[in-house]
This record gives sequence, structure tokens and C-alpha cells, in this order.
Amino acid sequence: MLGLKNTENLTGALISGDYWDLDELCTALHRLTGKESRYLDWQGARMRLLSIMHDLRNAYQGNSNVESVGNGLKKDTMKNHDFIASQNNIYFSTEILWPELIFTLVAINDFINLHKKYEQATDLEIHIVNARKFQALIAEGLKENMSEESYTFIMQQVLSSNANAEEYAIQYIDLLNISYIDMSRDRRIQSFESIVHNIVVQSKDYSSFKNKILTETNKTKSTIHDFRMNIEYPEYIEW
Repeated sequence: MLGLKNTENLTGALISGDYWDLDELCTALHRLTGKESRYLDWQGARMRLLSIMHDLRNAYQGNSNVESVGNGLKKDTMKNHDFIASQNNIYFSTEILWPELIFTLVAINDFINLHKKYEQATDLEIHIVNARKFQALIAEGLKENMSEESYTFIMQQVLSSNANAEEYAIQYIDLLNISYIDMSRDRRIQSFESIVHNIVVQSKDYSSFKNKILTETNKTKSTIHDFRMNIEYPEYIEW
């Protein structure tokens, strides 16, 4: 079963599941994001989801965390059915930074709506259902780190058209990721709701940042998705 839980230092969340759980999620995100040239105004958001998929695929290929988890099979059951099998399943997992997950929660909504519009899909399509399950896990993780009032407000925004990833300045997520990594655990707790608000509601801080990016892209006649900032992530993150 797909799972999500806060890392020890609240740096991010641990996404876990067996091979099929993670492969199912990657397949869902791949189908929803579509071909590279399809949703031009969402190319930045698409790249972020592709990055999430890359991390998940690395995980279920055994390149990250691997653990043995009890599967509920009892000795009496094996005896009654006359077979022998392992009483544990192999689970794979990977850590993902919280700012990245918060943006993912918003971006998935956009791609579901685009998929429904252009593929005549319904809410019962399996890929939409699987993506919604991932969103629900992210939402539950947020709930653990926020006040009830703030969480309710953010969920209302996520489920409305106010929150979207169209023409999003994804470089802002990189800045938040780096800033968040550098914080102490206590500072992360204090800043968490503000970070969620900045991403979901697209605060003045975000709007100011986006305008600066647009000013730079206008000079080179490039798109907001193609603009690159000189940002380097640390080799080691204390999760």
C-alpha cells in the first residue's frame, strides 16, 4: 500500500510502497502529464512531476531505501492452504522535500483537469483515481503539520480554481527547497504554514519573484519554463 509520512526532521516526507504501488503511481502521473509538446503553459509543472517520477522509479529499482514489511500472512493460513510463502513484502521508499510535494499537490489538479478535458476522461479513470490517492496522502501529511484553520483554508484553495500551476515560475520551488533545507527543524515547524500559503495561494512574495523572472526571460525571448537559475542542491540532506 502506498504510504507517506514526515521525515524525522520534517525536511520532507517519505513516500513508500511495494514495486507495484510505486509503478502504478508513476504510470498515472506519466499518463496525466501527456506528451512534452501538449500542454505548453504547464511545461514547468510537467518537469517537476517528471522529477518526482524519476525519484520514485529510482526507489522501486532499489536505488534508495529498501525494507521488509510484514504482509499479514500467518503460519496457520499457510498450513490450511498447504503452501509456504514469505511473511514479508519488500517495500521501497524515497524522501521528497516538502515544498516540492506541496507544489505537486497543486500541479496534479491541473493535469487531471487537462486530461479530463482533452481525453474525455472521467473521475473514475484508474490513472485519475491513483493520482488522487497520492494527493490525499500529501494532504494528510500537510494536516499533521498545520493548524486546523490553516489546513481547511488551504484545502479550499487547492480544490478551487484559485490554485493552479499554469505558467508557474518553478524556479521559486527551487528557492524554497534550498531555503527549507538550510532551516533547523524548529524553524521548519514555524515556517511550514507560510511556505504552504506562498505556494498554493501564490503570495506577493511569489508574484514579485515571478515578475523578476519574466523580466529576464523577456530579454532573451525565452519562456518562463526555460529560464535557469544558478542553484545547487547539497549532496547530503539531513532528512
